[in-house]
Amino acid sequence: MATAERRVARELQECMSSPPVGMMITLPSETDLYHWSVTLAGPPASVYSGGTFTLSVNLPPDYPFKAPQVTFVTRIYHPNVTNDSVGSICLSILKPENWKPASRVRAVLDSIRQLLIEPNPDDPLEPRIAEEFKNNPREFEKNARAYVARYAQPQSQQSQQQPTKK
Repeated sequence: MATAERRVARELQECMSSPPVGMMITLPSETDLYHWSVTLAGPPASVYSGGTFTLSVNLPPDYPFKAPQVTFVTRIYHPNVTNDSVGSICLSILKPENWKPASRVRAVLDSIRQLLIEPNPDDPLEPRIAEEFKNNPREFEKNARAYVARYAQPQSQQSQQQPTKK
């Protein structure tokens, strides 16, 4: 087993045996250690409470020298996540200039959960949602909770899962 593959296997084992708070990690394919599926419970202290979100984690072949690609499979109303079927995330640790080989997937997952508790409207992927978050927090909360009800409930997730890209 190559060094990179050993590192991925070790991180996966650590995350599966002692998952980050509110998360469960699985492998969609037991033969592909580089693609993880993460189930994230909406943090109790957030507008996403009560929701269950699926994240896709794709580790590049040159991991840990390049950051993983992490996306929300479940639609979410958030200033730092694209409001589309792609679900791209704007997160400082994932930016190429900030990623270090010592960084770990667990830190990324913890940061994503924290982003649900404390969105960062000053570095948005969705400027309109960021403006609403800053200037009309009640409307933001209403819209975010509506997305949780529509997309982040177990029955709603069956119909919205996007095919995974290899």
